[in-house]
Amino acid sequence: MQHRPPTEAPPATASWSDGSTPTAEEFSRRRQARPVDPVAARGVRGILSKGTLGMVSLGPGRREQEYRHDVDLVRRNFGGLRQVTVVNPKGGAGKTVAVLLLAMTFGQKRGGYVLAWDNNETQGTLGMRAQQDFHTRTVRDLLRDLDHFQGAQGRVGDLSQYVRAQGEGMFDVLASDESATAGEMLTAQSFGEIRDVVSRFYKLIVVDTGNNVRAENWQAAIDATDQLVVTMSARNDSAETASRMLDHLEQHGRQRLVRQAVTVVSMPPSRRHLDVPAITRHFAARTRTVLLTPYERFIDSGEPIRYSALSSASRDAWLKVAAAISEGL
Repeated sequence: MQHRPPTEAPPATASWSDGSTPTAEEFSRRRQARPVDPVAARGVRGILSKGTLGMVSLGPGRREQEYRHDVDLVRRNFGGLRQVTVVNPKGGAGKTVAVLLLAMTFGQKRGGYVLAWDNNETQGTLGMRAQQDFHTRTVRDLLRDLDHFQGAQGRVGDLSQYVRAQGEGMFDVLASDESATAGEMLTAQSFGEIRDVVSRFYKLIVVDTGNNVRAENWQAAIDATDQLVVTMSARNDSAETASRMLDHLEQHGRQRLVRQAVTVVSMPPSRRHLDVPAITRHFAARTRTVLLTPYERFIDSGEPIRYSALSSASRDAWLKVAAAISEGL
């Protein structure tokens, strides 16, 4: 019987043409899938793609490309805990609504680990505009029980006794004292101690502020801010109060925080007697960007805000705001 010569074994080591030895990391790259060509999911293009069961596949249009870019910005890794602080000393300037809608947007697109915190020095309304939970505890209850979280003590399940889960919004709310007869105002130390605790459990904190720029907890929130958001209604009094607040911050060494701020102008039901271009020009010259958000009757009702009840125009507008904020984080 004729015997075949034994097959020659491969060499013990292989090398690339340049003489280097392949690494495990290079070997693992074979599993990296080729990026799928984008297919439209929104608008007429998306309807056509779905209606033909993929037989007709169109790429996303310009608006959808912008939408996807904004979502990618919101989902980016910030590299650590970040705090967004929403300010305007005038009441009715849309701070609380902005905090809720930003927390909702970040929660929806990032998948949680977002806290909306009412740092009002007296009676705040964040807890009233949020969805209700199984308890009504506030920041003062957490402050009283901070010793439960000292050192390595305290888990996220323990913190749920003090924050209010927002269900579909994918974020939590830490409400301020809702009593009209609240005790002493929160101090800078109190703010710092509470922030130390909540920073263990959240990646992004959106802080609502009161109307007193001299309050200790207002100043402490500014000290911890990574991204400032200035809100106002499209009215001269709201805009002027915000502008004077920026003067105050600049005079106290906060020039960079002001220059990098995002300005959000909320539109009223009617534009009559409004000088929106003048407001936009002024704040565009002082802050990084100015964005307008549409009037939403549902928001104006004063009822608790639900993400699913927002119009698509509002959701897209607040996604734009959240994307602009993400660029600064």
